[in-house]
Amino acid sequence: MGVGFFIPACRAATHPDRLAIVSSPMFVFRSCAARRSALALSSLLFLATGCRRNAFPDVPDGYREFAYVSNGAANTVSVLDLVYLRPDRTLQVGLNPTGLAVNPVLNEVYVVNSGSATQSGSVSVIDSAANRVVATIPVHKLPYFIAVEPSGHRAFVANSGSNSVSVLDLDRRREIAVAGTGEQPGLARISPDGRSLVVTNRGSNSVSIYNIAAYDAKASGGKILALRSAYPGCPGATDAVILPDSSKAFIACSSGHQVMAIALAAEPGSWPARQDAAALNDHLLTLLDVGTNPVHLAMKPDGGEIFSSNFASNSISEIDTWNNQVGGTYPIGDKPVHAIVSGDNSSLWVSNFGADAIGIYSIDDGRLISSVRTGSAPDALAFSADEHLLLAADAHSGDVAVIRTQGKLGALSATLFTTLPAGPSPNAIVVKASSAKK
Repeated sequence: MGVGFFIPACRAATHPDRLAIVSSPMFVFRSCAARRSALALSSLLFLATGCRRNAFPDVPDGYREFAYVSNGAANTVSVLDLVYLRPDRTLQVGLNPTGLAVNPVLNEVYVVNSGSATQSGSVSVIDSAANRVVATIPVHKLPYFIAVEPSGHRAFVANSGSNSVSVLDLDRRREIAVAGTGEQPGLARISPDGRSLVVTNRGSNSVSIYNIAAYDAKASGGKILALRSAYPGCPGATDAVILPDSSKAFIACSSGHQVMAIALAAEPGSWPARQDAAALNDHLLTLLDVGTNPVHLAMKPDGGEIFSSNFASNSISEIDTWNNQVGGTYPIGDKPVHAIVSGDNSSLWVSNFGADAIGIYSIDDGRLISSVRTGSAPDALAFSADEHLLLAADAHSGDVAVIRTQGKLGALSATLFTTLPAGPSPNAIVVKASSAKK
């Protein structure tokens, strides 16, 4: 294997200050010309044959796992086979695809096509069993992200150009309701209990919170979304996360240097509501000072901490969600844009857009422990189902870096395993795994 190692080695040769993070000296050839020849030959062999994941956990017969990558400049989605680590196919979708989401119940993946200022957006439905586009659902202007309910029945799409949220019936594949928002809504997040929808409004520097009506397959005429509260004072509100117990939401105020913390209304009759009547209402908790331009929030699976990627200050900030406090802000790399936490809550993986590398931060030790080269301008990240692979969409080089995350030294031994081709300007990536029915 090792195809991907040739790429960072060649780049590092033109940037002497980056030589320290080349993965392995045994892959450094004497000239870039030799490296390009080796890459071309290896790529042809690799694409022709594929490669089952040597030294990784075995998978059962019939197991399928694919990564889906939206290519904004090509109006396509690249489908990558993660069992054999090879390209599977390229799907034509709508104009300017951006956000992706997986249905947790159905074999479906959803692609948000942002369209243009004059052309409304849409959502392409991919049948992940056949890996083909089977439907297109019209929405409104400039949508970017989609959130799917845990039940798999409905989805919510924030339409930035229309100041609205579309409610989609995924069973019937159509829009069934629209609710107004603040200006230029960026994304919508569903609380794990399915009761609340949090929408970030970039244009009006605010956050809107809605009640979500319970799903009823036979009744779509009622009011599915009802505005419950709104909070100004979050400049450039963009990313948001909600704690696993649905008690709080944290919002990145990306045009400034703060994260907004909001307590979400408890369900009537629940323990918090019985203890304190004020818990029945949403309320602002605090504004937390982090680094400059927090563009992304990554939450530990246990919900105990959140990490903001601070683009302009080349840092991450660690937020204690129990006490609503910033534990510290630490250097991580040049222009961090996205991060993801391992399933065991031990490590944070950060895409440093300006450094062509992934920074690995040990949460347990509170320090940067390693860096792994990628293609040019890594952005969106996703783990494979078993977390033995980390996938990074490289926005400028139009490929996906495949990083082996585990070895004898754990995250310390992470290495670039290979790269797989995508399309121009890949900007989002999701993974869907399934097993053949017996």
